[in-house]
Amino acid sequence: MITGSTDGKIMVRRCLVTFKPFRIFVVGIGFFSLCFLMTSLGGQFSAKRLGDSPFTIRTEVLGGVESRGVLRKISDMLEVILKRMDSLSKLDNTSTTDGGSLIFVIQPAGLVERIQAIAQNVSNMAIRVEQILQNSMVQGRGTCEVPRDPRFPECPGKVDWMRARWTSDPCYAFYGVDGSDCSFLIYLSEVEWFCPPLSWRNHSSPPTQHVQEAKPPKRQAAFRTDLTVLLDQVGTGKESLSFMKRRIRRLAQQWATAANRLDAKLEQRWRDQKKILVHVGFLTEESGDVFSPKVLKGGPLGEMVQWADILTALHVLGHNLKISMSVKELQGFLGVPPGRGSCPLTGPLPFDLIYTDYHGLQQMKQHMGLSLKKHKCHIRVIDTFGTEPAYNHEEYATLHGYRTNWGYWNLNARQYMTMFPHTPDNSFMGFVSEELNETEKRSIQQNKVNNMAVVYGKEASMWKVQGKEGFLQILHRYMEVHGTVYYETQRPPEVPAFVKNHGLLPQHELQQLLRKAKLFIGFGFPYEGPAPLEAIANGCIFLQPKFNPPHSSLNHEFFRGKPTSREVSSQHPYAEQYIGRPHVMTVDYNNSLEFDSAIREIMRTKVEPYLPYEYTCEGMLERVHSYIQHQDFCAPEVAGPLFVPLSNSTSLGWATNVTAPSAWPPLSSLRLLVSQEGQSCVEACQSAGFICEPAHFRFINNKEALHGLEVQCEVVDSEINHILPAFSVVRRECGLQREPLLFSCAGHSPKYRRLCPCRDFRRGQVALCKDCLQ
Repeated sequence: MITGSTDGKIMVRRCLVTFKPFRIFVVGIGFFSLCFLMTSLGGQFSAKRLGDSPFTIRTEVLGGVESRGVLRKISDMLEVILKRMDSLSKLDNTSTTDGGSLIFVIQPAGLVERIQAIAQNVSNMAIRVEQILQNSMVQGRGTCEVPRDPRFPECPGKVDWMRARWTSDPCYAFYGVDGSDCSFLIYLSEVEWFCPPLSWRNHSSPPTQHVQEAKPPKRQAAFRTDLTVLLDQVGTGKESLSFMKRRIRRLAQQWATAANRLDAKLEQRWRDQKKILVHVGFLTEESGDVFSPKVLKGGPLGEMVQWADILTALHVLGHNLKISMSVKELQGFLGVPPGRGSCPLTGPLPFDLIYTDYHGLQQMKQHMGLSLKKHKCHIRVIDTFGTEPAYNHEEYATLHGYRTNWGYWNLNARQYMTMFPHTPDNSFMGFVSEELNETEKRSIQQNKVNNMAVVYGKEASMWKVQGKEGFLQILHRYMEVHGTVYYETQRPPEVPAFVKNHGLLPQHELQQLLRKAKLFIGFGFPYEGPAPLEAIANGCIFLQPKFNPPHSSLNHEFFRGKPTSREVSSQHPYAEQYIGRPHVMTVDYNNSLEFDSAIREIMRTKVEPYLPYEYTCEGMLERVHSYIQHQDFCAPEVAGPLFVPLSNSTSLGWATNVTAPSAWPPLSSLRLLVSQEGQSCVEACQSAGFICEPAHFRFINNKEALHGLEVQCEVVDSEINHILPAFSVVRRECGLQREPLLFSCAGHSPKYRRLCPCRDFRRGQVALCKDCLQ
């Protein structure tokens, strides 16, 4: 009968495939019974590989008496199978003839153990179901009255939700929910925190979410120079992972040298070893992993470059690292309860820090339930283009038109870590470029080909620039033009005939090409990648187009939907602002005379290879070390002491009778300035040679700061607005910030002058103040 149906045929076929490696034909074991059992368990158990143990429960919640009946039948069947297999095992390596067919009885390795494991699992399930049913009979459905406690206003609504939806996720049954109001209230008071504790419950142990386990003693982090363990952790199976491992190996010696230098600089002082989870969400299959297939086809590698360097920095700094590249690994590392992610974690977070990206953040939301809100202060989001506070605050963004597909996570804006120092509201994570020694630098300068240019653009689509024929013809008049555009069989038609196209080059071959070339020229896209820094580090001059008007989410499709209002004035603003001439030239490509003049100037200009310190291995280690040891978004922030005006200065300082509070960056770096109308604090601080420091907003968000600057305020209001603290000169209105998540260096308004907390910075390391390594 089973084999007569389509489902039955499929079931038997699967069973035969399962046992094929064992080469087994079993007499008297009840083959179809075994198949039926294992198939019927398929909806309730899963084993992806033969080695998986035993079977992971992922069931729906079965109903009362039926549950007991089904579990007893399964248990009986398992018992019969085990007895028959035990009998068969005694016939070891014997053979019989039955109806002319030779039947072999061979004991399949591990099969008995697996069935015993299933039996134990089923037995445990039967006990659990029995407990639930007994508990339900004792309490009776509806015998627990839903409390109306003003301290727990959400309790009645949560109970109503549980009544309607408690079977929507198996995790509720895992915690003992059985459909009764009593079980709802137990869950909502002891696993979640929406209802008051029940008086008749045993409260000898505190509710799950408030468990305070004794913290293990702190361990000291020691610098590592051997990357073997890290390479094993990264794993295999994807071209993206192979790319990252090749990069880690290639830079291994530079990381080791940098580690020794930083160790000496820190004078071997104590560093806490942190437990860190790195979940690379954009490379998971669940997010689509669109990057891996493009690695060998000229696709974007900037994110993989950065993640490889982050992993290496964390490992070299000596931290306890776990790496997740799938949702299954993420669930295992976090210890999420079985189900679909609706229930919170039951213990403390097993990590001090979690590095992920926007994809990973969404996956964590789906699988951590309410725990994400509780533990989000431990999260660091690797965010290529940055997230400004106005987009990050969900309610404010929704009400004021800043809502996008990305932001809205209500994090401290410094928890977003960027590829370049776009806005000080976020933390600058960065990446590294290969550093040359003096011998290599001299060799490059001796072998430069003065009339050789390389175009920035590995994909043919990047060459579809309106008007490119004009400026490329000018370039071709002076220089030999080279490209590295990917192609499979024939030359991409977008690439002009006079361009010598090398195809997509491995990293070491691209380095050799850049070391010969005089010019690395950008077409305007891609924005803000690592390649220009690599070219400049290899002695090229980088020529890029000026954007007028600047590109932003308001006028350009690429930036539309990104959680920032930043205006991009060129293809690579960092190169323009922080490096500049003679290594970087930014010109109007639509002005042929200006472009022609720039090419001629480049040909007669000699430059040495240059790499900003913050993009060296040592610079990145310095930065990441400082963030890990000093940034704490879980501790409550308190306002600071009073200010007094400094003599002959518009800045403020601490009163001499007041001890400055502990803060990082140290408050010794703080300088208070006032912006012009329409000017952001980023611009105001930069114009004075400083960097805006969002961590210091809490110390200047008070009336004393306004009075110290002799600001005339007829009205002082506390509001929720991302340009505050600020004041209007015309109306003599002053505003203080009521929502700390909206402290913003980037915000500006034509009607207000802003109070700006600025700080000094280390030479070549804008992320850190002068005393930030102390």
